[in-house]
Amino acid sequence: MGFKVACVGATGNVGREMLNILDERAFPADEVVALASRRSQGTEVSFGDRTLKVKALENYDFSDVDICLMSAGGEVSKEWSPRIAAQGAVVIDNSSAWRYDSDVPLIVPEVNADAAAGFTKRNIIANPNCSTAQLVVALKPLHDAATIKRVVVSTYQSVSGAGKDAMDELFSQTKSVYTNDDLVTKKFPKRIAFNVIPQIDVFMEDGYTKEEWKMVAETKKILDPKIRLTATCVRVPVFISHSEAVNIEFEKPITPDEAREILRKAPGCLVIDKREPGGYATPYEAAGEDATYISRIREDATVENGLAFWCVSDNLRKGAALNAIQIAEVLVNRKLLQPKKKAA
Repeated sequence: MGFKVACVGATGNVGREMLNILDERAFPADEVVALASRRSQGTEVSFGDRTLKVKALENYDFSDVDICLMSAGGEVSKEWSPRIAAQGAVVIDNSSAWRYDSDVPLIVPEVNADAAAGFTKRNIIANPNCSTAQLVVALKPLHDAATIKRVVVSTYQSVSGAGKDAMDELFSQTKSVYTNDDLVTKKFPKRIAFNVIPQIDVFMEDGYTKEEWKMVAETKKILDPKIRLTATCVRVPVFISHSEAVNIEFEKPITPDEAREILRKAPGCLVIDKREPGGYATPYEAAGEDATYISRIREDATVENGLAFWCVSDNLRKGAALNAIQIAEVLVNRKLLQPKKKAA
């Protein structure tokens, strides 16, 4: 018997990607249900070579659902995830609603898959922020080898991280520049076309943005609470894939060559690092791919035991949808979850 999987937020960027990846990876589902708010009821979404009609979340019965992939935003998740979990479905949530709850595992399967077993406390597992997911995939094998003390990261985040409306805004603003029309700014605090914006999410009292705080808190929870991290998160006029410039200070010595070999063998990592023009990965190449691409690995001579590198990953896939489905695969492959129909 296969599993019954519900996808909440199926009409959004990440929800559609979740359905694509469930099909691509041949997830053992007998039935997949697409759910969204009542206003999207009846909308059609693709699932492999099939089409699913979207049903309304508000009156759906989850009693026979095994896994609920939730990608409908924090407010919806706060209200609905506990209700769905109470009906016996394991909720894998892509919002920030549950990431910092000590009873909810925050999982990146290449990094801390063992923690997934803790889902039984609330029947909820959290997916990390997109910028954190790719970072910890790259940090984990290096941390195991030489123990990370401190990380300084600057992100170059694509507009798809802010949803479909943000992608539309970049497209329309770019077109307006070429046609000499007025630029309309709704989704971002400043124009995004031919510009970069050093603000993602709201400002906090200490001057950092919520996005920057998320990277700190999530890296500590997923990887190691002793790691010190500071982030500057920047929105750039790219449609898909986030990039990060990362500087690391280690406790033990590690050379760029050693780091390159470690990362080549690490799950989820793909090293593209030739010291020549074009010998590195860019957001364009990472779009549609599953790996976290790592390039420009070099010594940071400003600190003892320092390294710097560049990493790029598709934020809709590894940063969101793919990671959620990999979590579901952990539950299935480790036999942490049995299909309800079989149990009955």
